[in-house]
Amino acid sequence: MASETFTLTLDGVDVSAHPGETLWQVAKRAGETIPHLCFKDAPDYRADGNCRACMVEIEGERVLAASCLREAAPGMVVKSATSERARTSREAVMELLIADQPARDTSPDRSSHFWAMADSLAIDVAAVREWLPSRAARHAPTVQHVTGRDESLPHAQGHDQSHSAMRVNLDACIECNLCVRACREVQSNDVIGLAHRGAASKIVFDFDDPMGDSTCVACGECVQACPTGALMPATLVDHQGHGDSAQADRKVDSVCPYCGVGCQLTYHIQQEPSDRKGFRGQSEGEVRGPGTAEVASREGFTAPSRSSVTGFPSQERILFVEGRNGPSNQNRLCVKGRFGFDYPGHPARLTRPLIRKPGLPKGLDPDFDPAQPLTHFREASWDEALDAAASGLLELKTTHGPKALAGFGSAKCSNEEAWLFQKLVRTGFGSNNVDHCTRLCHASSVAALMECLGSGAVTASFMQALKADVVILIGCNPAVNHPVAATYFKQAAKHGTQLIILDPRGQALDAYASLSVRFTPGADVALLNAMLNVIISEGMYDESYIADHTEGFEALAASVTDMTPEAMSGLCGVAPAVIRDLARRYATAERAMIFWGMGISQHTHGTDNARCLISLALACGHTGRPGTGLHPLRGQNNVQGASDAGMIPMVLPDYQPVGDAQLRAAFEELWNTPLDDTPGLTVVEIMDAIHSGTIKGMLIQGENPAMSDPDLNHARGALGKLEHLVVQDLFATETAQFADVILPASAWPEKDGTVTNTNRQVQLGRAAVALPGEARPDWWITQEIARRFGLDWDYAHPREVFAEMAHGMPSLANITWERLERESSVTYPCPAEDAPGADVVFSDAFPRAGGLARFTPTRPLPPDEPIDGDFPTVLTTGRQLEHWHTGSMTRRSQVLDSLEPEAAASLSPGELNRLGVAPGEPLTITTRRGAITLKSRVDPVMPDGMVFIPFCYVEAAVNLLTNPALDPYGKIPEFKYAACRVTRAEKHTAEAPAQA
Repeated sequence: MASETFTLTLDGVDVSAHPGETLWQVAKRAGETIPHLCFKDAPDYRADGNCRACMVEIEGERVLAASCLREAAPGMVVKSATSERARTSREAVMELLIADQPARDTSPDRSSHFWAMADSLAIDVAAVREWLPSRAARHAPTVQHVTGRDESLPHAQGHDQSHSAMRVNLDACIECNLCVRACREVQSNDVIGLAHRGAASKIVFDFDDPMGDSTCVACGECVQACPTGALMPATLVDHQGHGDSAQADRKVDSVCPYCGVGCQLTYHIQQEPSDRKGFRGQSEGEVRGPGTAEVASREGFTAPSRSSVTGFPSQERILFVEGRNGPSNQNRLCVKGRFGFDYPGHPARLTRPLIRKPGLPKGLDPDFDPAQPLTHFREASWDEALDAAASGLLELKTTHGPKALAGFGSAKCSNEEAWLFQKLVRTGFGSNNVDHCTRLCHASSVAALMECLGSGAVTASFMQALKADVVILIGCNPAVNHPVAATYFKQAAKHGTQLIILDPRGQALDAYASLSVRFTPGADVALLNAMLNVIISEGMYDESYIADHTEGFEALAASVTDMTPEAMSGLCGVAPAVIRDLARRYATAERAMIFWGMGISQHTHGTDNARCLISLALACGHTGRPGTGLHPLRGQNNVQGASDAGMIPMVLPDYQPVGDAQLRAAFEELWNTPLDDTPGLTVVEIMDAIHSGTIKGMLIQGENPAMSDPDLNHARGALGKLEHLVVQDLFATETAQFADVILPASAWPEKDGTVTNTNRQVQLGRAAVALPGEARPDWWITQEIARRFGLDWDYAHPREVFAEMAHGMPSLANITWERLERESSVTYPCPAEDAPGADVVFSDAFPRAGGLARFTPTRPLPPDEPIDGDFPTVLTTGRQLEHWHTGSMTRRSQVLDSLEPEAAASLSPGELNRLGVAPGEPLTITTRRGAITLKSRVDPVMPDGMVFIPFCYVEAAVNLLTNPALDPYGKIPEFKYAACRVTRAEKHTAEAPAQA
């Protein structure tokens, strides 16, 4: 690589440089950090050169140069640390800025990067303040063209506390523009700007709105970028506006537990003052239970450091979170990943095992308070609770056989915990009745990918969008559901990628799209087959790729012959000319990718939807190369890993069919146990089986089917019929209210474990804070139940589980726990222990017989429940930016719940007009399964004839209304389409119990 480097002289020493490197970067590699303020050494931060704090002297040049901007050149002679001119210039810049800064002790961040740079230059701050007047002491400049802020506004004096997550203090702002670049260029939200000019210039949000009233999405990128503390996390600033970013006691690197992007992050941990209350509002002296040493030795796990006074977990908290330079986020986070980590310390947190009091009926009692569960349950020791949990299940197995039991695992748990959970069900319960939330999100996508490609994972990471000429986003809303991934789609569009959005609803990314097409809800197959018709009839398919890498093309071509754009236009609501344009843009691109979400998968024809997308990619040869591929954006943080680990009823780990005797024999040998050869039941099928009397007992780990399943009256009725239900969770969730035994489990920041994100990146999460009270890691709870089923398990740490997984999962080849401790993230498949994993796969062959991918023809089918005169409106559901899934974590996070505190139904202005309802007034939504009443919200990008409701609000649980009809292949419910009736509510009656 010597030909790619050249030599220059820095402070009298020859140093090497690469083409395109700046002098600042060269100096840093040489061991010198040149002072800087407006420059941030992080991916995608453009150097601006406006602060002039990084000036260097270059031989032969009259003026100093900004090292953050100036590119190195061969033979250049540069003076930095040895230049008196540069030192004087740097000091002058800092002194002028210090004159206008708040005093360090009363500043919003006394440990800011600004003050670190002042320290590095040994600036005498007291001397500066003596001879340079502060802004307040100088005569105010005459600014005729700018009207001052109304004094009644919350940010009138530049101090803004209007946002629940962040604080603004423009007294500390140096107008370096880092926050503008963070917002506009890195996260691409374009909320922050610099208004006015000269002495009147200032940072503003939107049109100089208070931050809390602006369109800010609270990603916090500006806070992480700000060098002075003018923008700070609210948790670091006191009521007087004074703060310190270095007040944390320690830092722990980990990974975000929310969506499938898998952002790496750093927790900043602070010891709580002794007078603060603990997790359950108790003082430290009131906490009960055995000491750490006793628990650790008896129960076989290592907890974080504990109080030396009481022997209990130290009262620590996550003070704030910063993004880390991981492969899927490059320091970026969203509002949940940055501000959603106070839920582990919520007062309603479960800290002791609970057993239901005798005689109390199972169900959702409107008087039940999740923070006070002892009205319905009593506390128990771990031995009593585990004995009760296991004996109840064992008795049902003995009486009714193995298939009387079932288990729901959680994609919020680690890979190791998923492995142990499905292993318990298969080797302890004795059946394959194990499933998790993949059944409710991308099961149909996995079914189609397995059938057509031989693998259920993505063919390329979402980072490959930056290399694509065309990117199609269909049935997904990344700005809401995968916000950090959305930043890369925005950047790709800015750099010339054609972004094409296909969805019945509008979305924020439409602003970046080359083409945004709204189609009729549920008409995906009609639209996609019409595109295939155009590609084939106009000869735009890749003949050589099809011949070398696929099978079944002739059948596909014949099947779409009659599905012309003219024939399909009436079904999908898209004009024939637009369909042709879509097809041509995708087919003629050199590199194109397709991303999809649950708008594709959550239909009774979800598998057909995904089959069509796969056929499009195969027909055009858009797989196996950089900038090409198929990518279902996975929902939960570990839904990919939990699926890989075998928490699916019809396959063993790594998607090996339970009915394949040879593959099953390998696991029987690994686990030394005979295994059932019959596929188990899926989530909704299990609920049906409870009603029919087949399933009688369940273990539910971290799932909340009493909120997440379709047709909740049916699901809750099933939970109430179970003879024995064991729930392990963080809180007394809606599902836990049906339990016979509740076991207090671990939050993600309290345990070690690996997770696998949507990009196939296996990543290591590390315990950051201690478990509260007597709560235990999920893997430990599963092991204790397994032991009571007679299984000889003796894992001391998740790393031992991971080692076992590697024996049964070829996908984990060359990935070890030790490697993850070093690298934090490794992509699978990985060819060698010292090689990176493959970001793009299937370049040569597919993991199917013969190495060929398969085309599968499809025909358009209507939704299971079409709209009609009685129910004329389409109801669709999903997540929202601030909340996750059923809200059990995010609605217990102060910032997140304050941003979206109550349920609302989103409708178009036309729909609200038709109903005679003003935004904020109540509506009643009725389907064939029930009705809910909630507030209305106007959404200009919603189409007429449709209503959207998020499913995280128990007081307006939309899944009471959704349709449980299943896709016949993926067995996924049709969450995205239910016929409903929307009417004006005379009175807002949605007053069910709020989350405690």
